[in-house]
Amino acid sequence: MKQRKPALIFIFITLFLDILGIGLIVPILPRLIEQLGDGQVASASFIYGWLVGLYSLMLFIFAPVIGSLSDRFGRRPVILLSLFGTGLDYFLLAWAPTLAWFFVGRLISGITGANYSAAAAYVADVSPPEKRSANFGIIGAAFGLGFIFGPALGGWLGEYGLRVPFIVAGILTLVNWLYGFLVLPESLKKENARSFSLDRANPIAALLELKRQPLILGLSGSYFISSIAHQVYPSIWVLYTAFRYEWDTKQTGLSLALVGLMAAIVQGGLARYIIPKIGERNSAVGGLIVMALALTGYGLASEGWMVYFIIVLGSLSGVAVPAIQGMVSKSVGDNEQGAIQGSLSSLQSVAGFVGPLIATSIFGFFISERAPFILPGASFYFSATLSVVAAVLAAVSFRESSRIAAG
Repeated sequence: MKQRKPALIFIFITLFLDILGIGLIVPILPRLIEQLGDGQVASASFIYGWLVGLYSLMLFIFAPVIGSLSDRFGRRPVILLSLFGTGLDYFLLAWAPTLAWFFVGRLISGITGANYSAAAAYVADVSPPEKRSANFGIIGAAFGLGFIFGPALGGWLGEYGLRVPFIVAGILTLVNWLYGFLVLPESLKKENARSFSLDRANPIAALLELKRQPLILGLSGSYFISSIAHQVYPSIWVLYTAFRYEWDTKQTGLSLALVGLMAAIVQGGLARYIIPKIGERNSAVGGLIVMALALTGYGLASEGWMVYFIIVLGSLSGVAVPAIQGMVSKSVGDNEQGAIQGSLSSLQSVAGFVGPLIATSIFGFFISERAPFILPGASFYFSATLSVVAAVLAAVSFRESSRIAAG
């Protein structure tokens, strides 16, 4: 067990620095798109949705490839190569002269950013089955802490120029790569390595693998639907808070920093106690219900200060994903962790492609002159409905699995 703790620390720091670089550009990218476009919020939201969607489409295609490659060659080389490409891509985006170059940059970012599946497989490698759900919370904690400092720093740097955060993100990502190159150990045991197969690396085939067991299929469906719902946050948060509350980059950065802080507290700390205490099933369903309530709250909040209270209370929804991910991970063998995490990453990527297009389209329509009435929170209400559907699907899957097990 002593050998596992350093590995978890290494992957946590690696993911933290990776997400820190991403978080830096969150507060400024929509405004940069607006600046390079026609200056209209509604049209900027549509362009931003397509940029996010393209990134996720590349993740969908390459996540199972990355996962399968990590099953064959190890987690370490795959993670390091992806990080190096991401760092170089930030510098491309920093000097992109037109929106067309941003689409090229996001395409590259999606390919190199598919290392999440290898990182999740790394966590599975160093975690005993009974602790996987709790340890998957380390990924959420890394995301959370990265978004504490990233958006806040990005909002501050954005005051000195909308291109500056990209340069800083590139530097930090390459520092992250150097750190991993020097100290990140390999987690995949030689006996658990398996040959690379194009059939398994095919994103469609990877998704079809999820139907092997009823529980995996049901939980994967719940994971997918909740991932679509969650896309409302990165898709319209900056645009929504600027439109409704007239927040600037600093205020947006601070709100996202609070989101990150609460995610780190819940997923990195409280999840290790909540999930074992109430069980993985209750954590999954209960977390999704809390998510639905929080999303409804964001849509209803008439004043900016209300958002901060919702962020704190809604953060308890963070126990759902680690619980689902842990249960799926325990349903496959040790030599399939990269592939199964690649499959889940592909689902998340499809959600990341579809979700932003839906969220930004709904938001853009309901703040435009074409709308029958102005309803800026419409996207949040739609996502809240999806979260309820995901909770119901998870509950039904648990009940069906128990029925089959009982014979």
